[in-house]
Amino acid sequence: MRREGILAQKIKLSTIADSLGVSTATVSLALRDSPLVADTTRERIKEHAREIGYIYNRRAASLRTSRSGIVGVVVHDIMNPFYAEILRSIEMELDRSRQTFILSNHYDKLEKQRNFIDTLLQLGADGVIMSPAIGTPAADIQLAEDNGLPVVLVARTVEGTKVPAFRGDDAYGISLATDHLISLGHRVIAMVGGTDETSTGRHRYHGYVRAMEKAGLKVKDAWRIPGPRTRQSGFEAAEQFLSLADRPTAAVCWNDLVAIGLMNGLARAGLVVSEDISVTGYDDLEEASIAMPALTTVWNGQREVGRRAARALLDRLNGAGVDTEQKLILPELRVRNSTGKPKAR
Repeated sequence: MRREGILAQKIKLSTIADSLGVSTATVSLALRDSPLVADTTRERIKEHAREIGYIYNRRAASLRTSRSGIVGVVVHDIMNPFYAEILRSIEMELDRSRQTFILSNHYDKLEKQRNFIDTLLQLGADGVIMSPAIGTPAADIQLAEDNGLPVVLVARTVEGTKVPAFRGDDAYGISLATDHLISLGHRVIAMVGGTDETSTGRHRYHGYVRAMEKAGLKVKDAWRIPGPRTRQSGFEAAEQFLSLADRPTAAVCWNDLVAIGLMNGLARAGLVVSEDISVTGYDDLEEASIAMPALTTVWNGQREVGRRAARALLDRLNGAGVDTEQKLILPELRVRNSTGKPKAR
């Protein structure tokens, strides 16, 4: 039972230590979830603290240790499975070091991202992992760094920054998908989705153009259908795709969500994907393999991106040297049923 008459704020660590016959240092470590304390001892201490009404003051502890145990993570949209897979790996890696993370979506709104960074600075957070919003200037990254908030970037990069960054090799990955379609005999290939406003969008479009030009094929502006990176935008792009003069026989899509939306739009128009039109995706999300038809796509290593980013931030916090060069995960093509040879015209 909770002891009556003892105010939580007046209970000292030494009170808990004396009651359990352990040192004050052991109590402090246990309440911070330190792996240096055995699991059974840690749980015994935490249970006793709960019973007597002791509340661990993380802010006060951070003043003593210069570490809060809090890491910020900010991405475009957690509802996108691509970011969900990155976050899963970040969380697993941070859990191993007893770090808690606070998550925010910026939805590509720069002011929302800035407010989140300001909040992290006010909380005394240890660092932040971010997929930067469109338009993020290098000065914003440097401001966080200058105020003691180490930054690690994922998925997107910001030109002019000197912080660790982890992403898939987007240009190479899209070239794999484009080369695959070319090898099947496709010569008129569109690219659907994405935007030049992000580093990812630019890299993927350049990879598509490079593969087409390498094969001696034309690239027309009309064959690029930019847009949001969602199923709905892919579905809506089907109408524009089908209205193109010299209609493409295949589409390289910016990601799996766009590809699945496009396939649904083509099916709604009475076409058979892989027979009438070939479609490739990007990211190899879990749903790609169970789509109808199963989606040919590119594995982009998002779980590895998350793991490495979290590890790099932890290394920085522990004083280890971290390379600030971009680290590229090498993508791999996953051939399934959404691609086939073009129909003779």
